[in-house]
Amino acid sequence: MKPPLIHIFGGTSDARQICVMMDTAGIDYGLSVATPTGAQQAIGIRGEIVIGRMESEGMVEYLQKRGTRVVIDASHPYAEQLSHNIVNACQTLGLPLIRYIRPSDIDAVKHPLIYKVANVEQACEVAASLGSRILLTTGSKQLADYVSRLKGKTVLARVLPTAEVLAMCESCGLSVDQIFALKGPFSADFNRAFYQFCQAEVVITKESGEQGGFKEKVEPCLSLGLPCIVICRPDHSFSGDGVTGEGIKQAHGMEEMAQFLADFSR
Repeated sequence: MKPPLIHIFGGTSDARQICVMMDTAGIDYGLSVATPTGAQQAIGIRGEIVIGRMESEGMVEYLQKRGTRVVIDASHPYAEQLSHNIVNACQTLGLPLIRYIRPSDIDAVKHPLIYKVANVEQACEVAASLGSRILLTTGSKQLADYVSRLKGKTVLARVLPTAEVLAMCESCGLSVDQIFALKGPFSADFNRAFYQFCQAEVVITKESGEQGGFKEKVEPCLSLGLPCIVICRPDHSFSGDGVTGEGIKQAHGMEEMAQFLADFSR
């Protein structure tokens, strides 16, 4: 079987949507996800799924071996290191790279209860001054950082219901009363009831866009009078120096990505 010419990196809902678009267009592709959970999210696609994290060197070896001609970075907006690794691999091989940019809602949300910060450190500093019961809707990746920086506070974590994630929560010292294992995204009504149920005094979230239910997380905070701390996205301002051919392109939203796929099909 001829190897696919396009390879996608990303275990996000965006990545799966791009895969479905390629299936419809009849384009061969492969998809890399970091974990088995990411593979579960991609069930039903036609492309080959590769499970496992890769550093730049591993990406170079894999892409070269497969004869990849185009790379799409559809990773999570906060997966900064992964995106840098993808850029480095494409620079090494001289491959054109398409960076999918998830549309942002951050500028549409303004309110005195919303605190926009740049990183975990700032989020914890602000949260510590606003309340004692702090709900994290930021995933499990940096959970240990939050717990260490919020000593003396009650940290509540809403995380994915996987054995690996639950073990991480326990290793950070969280009790069963602090762990809420649920898979989103959730409606605004669900979040409103959930915030009340766990008696959150502060909510920390990320600028996850429509796919991540950003507005559905923020709006209940405002209606309940809860401070909401939003960690803004890192700046993926890659220059693309050293990338030959088409270099680095950015597809802002699915319409631009669909246009790229249409051009590729022709």
